[in-house]
Amino acid sequence: MEEGRDIRKDLELSSGDYAHAGVKAGLSTIPYLGGSIAEFFSFVISPPLVKRRDEWLIEIYDRLVSLEENIEGFNIANLSENENFISMLLYATQIAMRTREKEKLEALKNVVVNSILVPEIDENMQQIFLNIVDRYTPWHLLILNCLNDPRKFCEEKGINYSCSIVGSKSSMLECANPELRGRQEFYDQIIKDLYYNGLINLDSLHTNMSENGVFQSNTTKMGKEFLRFIQSDLE
Repeated sequence: MEEGRDIRKDLELSSGDYAHAGVKAGLSTIPYLGGSIAEFFSFVISPPLVKRRDEWLIEIYDRLVSLEENIEGFNIANLSENENFISMLLYATQIAMRTREKEKLEALKNVVVNSILVPEIDENMQQIFLNIVDRYTPWHLLILNCLNDPRKFCEEKGINYSCSIVGSKSSMLECANPELRGRQEFYDQIIKDLYYNGLINLDSLHTNMSENGVFQSNTTKMGKEFLRFIQSDLE
């Protein structure tokens, strides 16, 4: 890392700003509508995009600085030679520009960092996981985390769920997440998505089972790898 370098200052005038100026100039030449479109781009579209880009890059940079400070031998400058890291950063940045959900942004940041820290997950699987994050909603990620360790999930949320004779995972899920009550079709579709992508081993939460069955993990090996890849070990 260069002494005294501050990425926040670097972002004040970047290639993206020059690109923005070029796009605006091009839009202004469109007959009849050009001026209006250029103003719309300048005042409605561009400011939030630039803000998202800057916040995203600063957070990634800060995490890399933390790695450099805490992992012996890690050097940010060497990442320029890490083709997989560059690819993951570019793809994740494109996705980050399209979302405002903090859960997805957090997962994307962890994906970028873990592309360095978890080399045992091969590059093809890393790309698959990144594409899954792109398609999923925050509820997909939360429900997958719940099904990975239901008892821990409930404990962390302060939920005391128990079934004396029989119960179902859907009851447990709704108890732990009251926002899902009355939204069975919604979370059933999420379960189908998780099952179709090979992340869980059941396609319905409505089967009655014992309490041990309700709290049994239902993530596959791939599902556990996915969660590991989108979560941080640095906290």
